[in-house]
Amino acid sequence: MQNIKYYLEVVSEKSKGESRKSQVASSKVSKLFSCFISLFYLKDEKNYTQKFDRFWTLRLLTFALLTFLNGNAQTLTLDNVLSTIKANNPQLKMYDADIQSMDASAKGARSWMAPLVETGFFMTPYNSNLWKADEMGSGMGNYMIGVTQMIPNVSKLNANENLMKAMSSVENENKNFTLNRLNALAKTYYYEWIIIKKKTKIAQDNLQLLEYMIKSMEIRYQYNMDKLPSYYKAKSQYATLQSMIVMLENDASQRKYMLNTLMARDKNVDFEIDSNYQIKDFNFLEADLSSYINNRSDIKAIDKTKEINNYKIEVEKVATRPEFGVKYDHMFAFGNQPQQFSLMGMMTIPVSWSTKMNKANMESYRIKNESLDWQKQMIANEASGMIKGMNAEFLNLKKQYQITQDNILPALKRNYDTAILAWQNNTGDLFVALEAWEAMNMTQIDALDKLKSILTAQVEIEKQLEIN
Repeated sequence: MQNIKYYLEVVSEKSKGESRKSQVASSKVSKLFSCFISLFYLKDEKNYTQKFDRFWTLRLLTFALLTFLNGNAQTLTLDNVLSTIKANNPQLKMYDADIQSMDASAKGARSWMAPLVETGFFMTPYNSNLWKADEMGSGMGNYMIGVTQMIPNVSKLNANENLMKAMSSVENENKNFTLNRLNALAKTYYYEWIIIKKKTKIAQDNLQLLEYMIKSMEIRYQYNMDKLPSYYKAKSQYATLQSMIVMLENDASQRKYMLNTLMARDKNVDFEIDSNYQIKDFNFLEADLSSYINNRSDIKAIDKTKEINNYKIEVEKVATRPEFGVKYDHMFAFGNQPQQFSLMGMMTIPVSWSTKMNKANMESYRIKNESLDWQKQMIANEASGMIKGMNAEFLNLKKQYQITQDNILPALKRNYDTAILAWQNNTGDLFVALEAWEAMNMTQIDALDKLKSILTAQVEIEKQLEIN
């Protein structure tokens, strides 16, 4: 009965306050099942049926409790996370506002200059007595109202409109560049969380296994069937696993906070992730990457900036062309003089000293475009080198991971099974079994670290190529 009470306490304690255990409930219960069968076989066989019934009741209650504790947690797939980031992230909304601002400003690109209105006395003598008509004359002076309107050159309006409409295109590519970086960050956090969950499951399964070993040793020691050094080694490894689980739970919480931050949600909102992932088949070692690189947002932003500079050159060019205007004046004559008007046309003449600034600006924009061409080459060179380097590492890690999964882990598993069977049959030492377990456990963790590196390299390649 002491053994049963011990396992009841263990399950009860682990069921409280641990919200992420539903995904490992089946494996934990299976381990408990094996532990109970072994313990029942070792001691008090007469009450086996009664204990078996109690155990199955405990198994069902534990599974139901763990399922209930996790029932309210929302599960978000990676696509859910990425779509939420695209819709809610404030950094992207900032770009949206800037783009809307520039587009709104472009609507006034074809506006004319406001008309100039003039009014006042025109050719009026200071002596007001001369304003009125008399027998000596018909009066002198006028009150004038005039309007002047400059008529912009159509080519100037077109050039300015093209420039204003193109301004937002750079910000749009900058937004796509930022979105790509945010997506890569979210993928990294998401995949790291998946690895953390897998490590936690391994640690929890091993914790149950060590519980079984420790309880078995306590029973076997009473019959001089085990040694204290092995017992204390198992106890220390049990405590190490407990510490590891606490650390992993903290790491999982950090990933949750980071993903909630990227999604611009309440940082304490709890959710689960989908443990499914896909390792893609990248092989760009011999491929021509120019089409991928030219499709990158930062490269497109440079191309858009060059287009804007070309529009600015066109604006400066048409600024050297003449502009026309119309001036109309109406004079209200004093005395008996007839009313008069003046209608005049105007034209600006772009002489050499007035176009120096325009020509200097055009040359400046041409040199800027040359600088942007070199910047494109620099980015393309760095990106292609990084992609090929990451691809080589990606392929190498995949091979290492496959060797571990196909050869190393199965061999270590058989070694452990042999050692634990020998210990159970009293033909082997528990110390050897613990060494075999430790080697298998460390290799499992190392394999998950390799898987994490594979997914990290995959995310980096996708980020550099801007593909999903």
